[in-house]
Amino acid sequence: MKFSYTAKKVDDSTYSAVFVAESKSDLFAKIKESGDTLVSYKIITDDKLQVVWEKFMSSFSKVKMIDKIIFARNLSNMLDAGLSLTRSISVMEKQSKNKKLKNIYRELNLDISAGKTFHDALKKWNTVFPPVFISMVKAGEESGNLVDSLKSVGTQMETTYRLQKKIKGAMMYPSVIFVVMILIAIVMMVFVVPRLTATFADVKAQLPGSTRFVIFISEFLRNHFILLPLGLLIVMTAIYQVLHTTHGRNIFDKIVIKLPIFGTLIKESNSAKTARTLSSLIGSGVDLIQSVDITSEVLQNNLYKNVMLEVRVNVEKGKPMSDIFNQHENLYPIFVSEMVNVGEETGKLASMLQGVAVFYENEVDQKTKDLSTIIEPILMVFIGIAVGFFAISMITPMYSVMNNI
Repeated sequence: MKFSYTAKKVDDSTYSAVFVAESKSDLFAKIKESGDTLVSYKIITDDKLQVVWEKFMSSFSKVKMIDKIIFARNLSNMLDAGLSLTRSISVMEKQSKNKKLKNIYRELNLDISAGKTFHDALKKWNTVFPPVFISMVKAGEESGNLVDSLKSVGTQMETTYRLQKKIKGAMMYPSVIFVVMILIAIVMMVFVVPRLTATFADVKAQLPGSTRFVIFISEFLRNHFILLPLGLLIVMTAIYQVLHTTHGRNIFDKIVIKLPIFGTLIKESNSAKTARTLSSLIGSGVDLIQSVDITSEVLQNNLYKNVMLEVRVNVEKGKPMSDIFNQHENLYPIFVSEMVNVGEETGKLASMLQGVAVFYENEVDQKTKDLSTIIEPILMVFIGIAVGFFAISMITPMYSVMNNI
């Protein structure tokens, strides 16, 4: 690759030059070795189509949570080993196969080489890196403990990621069973029921109400099948629009925390996420009010966001956080407010919150393991009722057919 770049010398004089290298990392390394500061650069290429294609493909790439965790982990390890920040990011750029992530690494190195701090360079990518990541990096730079801050944010994100994966994994089994049941029901209604209906019509069998209902569903699906996906699309779009309104989201969030089995799981996972995020931020030296604000952004349930807003008001007034948690025992268990209260009184709020996070993370872990055991008999009962209803609806007219014969 050929680069045209502008750099600034120690005496503040600037110069422009052309450099041929395999990657941008080599350009950054060359400028750094010379002691100059890179001001700007661009790629010189005759293959404009390739450049456009690379940018197009990069726009479709996605930076997953696991990529951010690896970034924090590996960067902290390389910095701890004595590598410079720009060199560490260059190494990760060469190793990454994600086009968007490679581009982010290049831009980060360019901004850092131009004199920006690491957290300021990260702000440019605030849609990729969460506020908790940027704030903890800032706190690490200001305190001189960037390595520890990166390790802490890596642990925090990894714990949250695993918690989410466990909950999604627990939901996977009932979801798959439900989808398979729907598909089997559609196949039965479209292909099996019409044949039985024709038999009933030939012998003029007397049909009970349940059978007529099944036949009605079958005929509707056969004659208006296009309405099924269209109706699903309309319903899903309507739900999506409602959930993106404050009132609709609040109603949904109130419903989910009152669901049997899942309600407790949601409360404990939000308690764990709140405690883990606050503990990581406060322990890294982030201001308490800012820590509360960032935690509010991390939480997805509006009810919990509103609690954190109340906590912020209390903190601004100099009142304890534990008072607010105590007022919302329907969302946060009493254990949370008690531990926060002890932490505020002893000055060990971060460690107390970490203890709360570990406790509820273990609770969620155990509950997700037990969830399949709890849901399996419920699913079996539901499947039995559905199969029994269909069987009775189709078998009952058979007696009328036998009588007519």
